[in-house]
Amino acid sequence: MRELDVARQAAQAGGEILASYFRQGIAMRLKQACDLVSDADVESENAIVAVLQEAFPNDAILGEEEAKADVTAERLWIVDPLDGTTNFAHDSPHFAVSIGFYENGQAQCGVIFNPARGDWFHALRGAGAFHNDEKVSVADHSRFDQTLVGCGFYYDRGAMMESTLATIRDFFGQQIHGIRRFGTASLDLAQVGCGQFGVFFEYELSPWDFAAGRLFVEEAGGRISTCRGTELPLEKTSVLASNGLLHEAALQIVKKNHRL
Repeated sequence: MRELDVARQAAQAGGEILASYFRQGIAMRLKQACDLVSDADVESENAIVAVLQEAFPNDAILGEEEAKADVTAERLWIVDPLDGTTNFAHDSPHFAVSIGFYENGQAQCGVIFNPARGDWFHALRGAGAFHNDEKVSVADHSRFDQTLVGCGFYYDRGAMMESTLATIRDFFGQQIHGIRRFGTASLDLAQVGCGQFGVFFEYELSPWDFAAGRLFVEEAGGRISTCRGTELPLEKTSVLASNGLLHEAALQIVKKNHRL
């Protein structure tokens, strides 16, 4: 698929900029409380957009930083030029470029690239999910006491944080192996697809956070929805991803604490 090839080229272009800044160190600035941005985010997005526009000049592009588009566009690219900005700011090599391509509202391909580790994840509708070009699948755990759960915290330190903490407590009550919070939603979703997490949840994510990861989970054999069990919209929403076998049971936990 040409779109997948171009997505990989664009992710490489953005990733090279991030890797350069990561090696050199970079000053961060606040968008709002606890929400960081840097020149690296913006330059990475510009490089990604340039590659996409050269290949598909008529396509719409929605980016986290500057690129704006109507999510109902027939052909739509959704770009996160630096997912895991706080990790990046604190010299943690757990961050990624995420690019998803949608046609008529349906994800067709997605690429997630961690340039610090050289890790590539991609998915193509109907063809599967791949980590460094090796096909992957979700875990086969059917019980909570067999699995590890991933979660994310939005920047809100009030009611949403309390909901997340309550949900973590309830998952521990199901004798899960543990909770992990790595701070990069695209890579968290990749971990579900690769079978490392049985469940991942976060009460608020933006489309660029899950645009590529949702297809990765689905093509790896998993399931993804909102934390209320509805289909993911291309707007800010809660996200629950799982290996499929645990989805309904996990949904009962995350839905109970989904107060917002």
